[in-house]
Amino acid sequence: MYTLYIGNKRFSSWSLRAWALMRGAGIDFEERMISLYLDDTPLRIRPVSPSGRLPCLHDGEVVVWDSLAIAEYLAERHPGLWPGDSSARAWARSVCAEMHSSFASLREEFSMDLKLRDVRAPSAATAADILRIDAIWREGRARFGKDGDFLCGAFGIVDAFWCPVAFRFRSYGVALIGTAGAYLNALLALPAMREWDAAAHLEADLHAA
Repeated sequence: MYTLYIGNKRFSSWSLRAWALMRGAGIDFEERMISLYLDDTPLRIRPVSPSGRLPCLHDGEVVVWDSLAIAEYLAERHPGLWPGDSSARAWARSVCAEMHSSFASLREEFSMDLKLRDVRAPSAATAADILRIDAIWREGRARFGKDGDFLCGAFGIVDAFWCPVAFRFRSYGVALIGTAGAYLNALLALPAMREWDAAAHLEADLHAA
């Protein structure tokens, strides 16, 4: 069985991607949480993750770190995590990579904190990030999502990568309309997202550094 090492559910957006993908796709795994922002956190993470960061997936002797690498590793073993259509698959991979490497202003200004509710006006840079995300979501739904509630129809890797953004939008009062708004609601309604959210609210009140 896989073992997935994650950070606190309240804060760990990168861990959420891998966790939501596996839970949403029905992939069995053992979860092991390592608390973040403690003095000994780096010492506890380093033995299980070569990068010193979470999430990290163990599959027997195989160790895979970074959420995108974990997603690709799982896709090789569990069909259907990427869209079957080659055009949809290329698009999905592209927007996952964009999410992985971009949106620095959104990440910094609207950090993930599931206990937070703080409606605020975004800066110009963060507003531009939100507009780009809105465009991605509308494009996916229009081009590839007609057979389901998610970007390419069925839930998969591309949707797991936007799960932390859905929580961020909820925390900071970002309202979307039309198909993008419906997609945001579909992400928040996922059983995996509800399970993660409930667990986050039971965690001790540590604060992100």
